[in-house]
Amino acid sequence: MRRLVAVLVALLLLATGCRGWPADAGDTLAHVRDGVLRVGVTENPPWTTVADDGVVAGAEARLVRRLAGRLGARVEWYPGSESTLMAAVKDRVLDLVIGGLDAKAPWTGSASFTRPYVTTRTVVAARPGVAVPDDLDDVRVAVPAGTAEVAALAGEGAVVVPVPEVTGAETIPVVVGEWRVAALGLDESGHDLGGQDHVWAVPPGENGWQVEVERFLLGLSHAEVTRLLVEAERPGAGS
Repeated sequence: MRRLVAVLVALLLLATGCRGWPADAGDTLAHVRDGVLRVGVTENPPWTTVADDGVVAGAEARLVRRLAGRLGARVEWYPGSESTLMAAVKDRVLDLVIGGLDAKAPWTGSASFTRPYVTTRTVVAARPGVAVPDDLDDVRVAVPAGTAEVAALAGEGAVVVPVPEVTGAETIPVVVGEWRVAALGLDESGHDLGGQDHVWAVPPGENGWQVEVERFLLGLSHAEVTRLLVEAERPGAGS
């Protein structure tokens, strides 16, 4: 299913290039309202997940459905890589791209980013009673394997202990998104590995549409986004 959707996005891009459609910018909000909201989604749990059957879930997927409901629109999902989706939104084949996107992502030539609607941090935390020194040099710290935090942690001089996922049962310090600290019963240590300003991507030049999306996003509280992230990480969480 994922491969099929990716092929559909590519075909849409090709057709757009051949017809030169749409000729004018500025009508995205009009065709989305009471119509169809075409959303590109790159997988990035817990912000977005794409099941093998094509079902899209995650915190931002829930937000998109909420936005669509406000506009009376039906959502069509197009999973794919960031590079493919940003090319599609540039040509207005897609109306929106989501996936826990960072405001520093290198796609400003292809898409317009909304203003950041939430900032999240990645921190070192531990169970109560587990000491975390002020200096992480030679300290064993568990971190999800294959994430960018592995390099950040190594830069602190820590001994990286790769794990499939952080559960909160670890007897050593762990690396987690700050939204998970309370949910896992952990305490922050004061070690901050960096933050991300999260945005959505819209077609360039679609000012009315971008204002509508930003109005929705900036009306969200940090606590609400945190709740959605926590819920998205629960076993069996759906859309």
